[in-house]
Amino acid sequence: MSTEDTPVEFELQSPPKEAPLSDNRLVERIVEAAVLAATHPMTVAQLYALFPEDQPAPRGSIEQAIEALQAACASRGVMLVEVASGFRFQVQRDVQPWVARMFAERPQRYTRATLETLALIAYRQPITRGEIEAIRGVAVNANIIKMLEEREWIRVVGHRDVPGRPALFGTTKGFLDYFNLKSLDELPPLSEIRDLGELEPQLPFEDPLPVQALAAAMPDAAESADYLAPVADDAGAIDDVVTTSYPTPDESDDAVSDRTP
Repeated sequence: MSTEDTPVEFELQSPPKEAPLSDNRLVERIVEAAVLAATHPMTVAQLYALFPEDQPAPRGSIEQAIEALQAACASRGVMLVEVASGFRFQVQRDVQPWVARMFAERPQRYTRATLETLALIAYRQPITRGEIEAIRGVAVNANIIKMLEEREWIRVVGHRDVPGRPALFGTTKGFLDYFNLKSLDELPPLSEIRDLGELEPQLPFEDPLPVQALAAAMPDAAESADYLAPVADDAGAIDDVVTTSYPTPDESDDAVSDRTP
């Protein structure tokens, strides 16, 4: 066996016994380092779990550390925000245009059909594919559902108790995290959305659901979505393409179009 094949073992170090955890500044630094190092948002419970049982963090110290970090970030280029999965650092919106230039790939594109499908799932969940098609008045391209599932924005949450037992779709925490939401309650109420579109109003739902709903759910919605040249929708109609300006480094290479050939 070559040295390259030899597994390397790392010893898990215990925190020093003399660490003054009563020092709020130390707890704050630990929380800051943990959230920065994590590959996913961290919950308060997960942050408390960083401290061993014989050296627990003082009660309320994590919450105080989070508040202190949020205040300290007010004038910095990053901010500590809470999303559905926990707390994470992200770029301040006013410096985002400059930071986005680090990534040469163009922003992720989503057709109107994709956003309408996602919006219907977000607002009417749990909902079946057939119900989505009834509201939109067109067949839903299977690639749309597949792409949304692959991006972990939607998932099957059950099956309708009718012949065929169609799958019921709902959104995930990943959907909330992407759109910077803590819960579905933060989605804009339909009554506050003025541009309602024209999605088969004769069907039995209170209001037709607009493609702009998801864009409105994002911060600075006017700057988050741009309407480009029309393209073919999933049923052959001509619709808009919406571009979201919040790509992450690992998302830019897997752009998926829901247009049919």
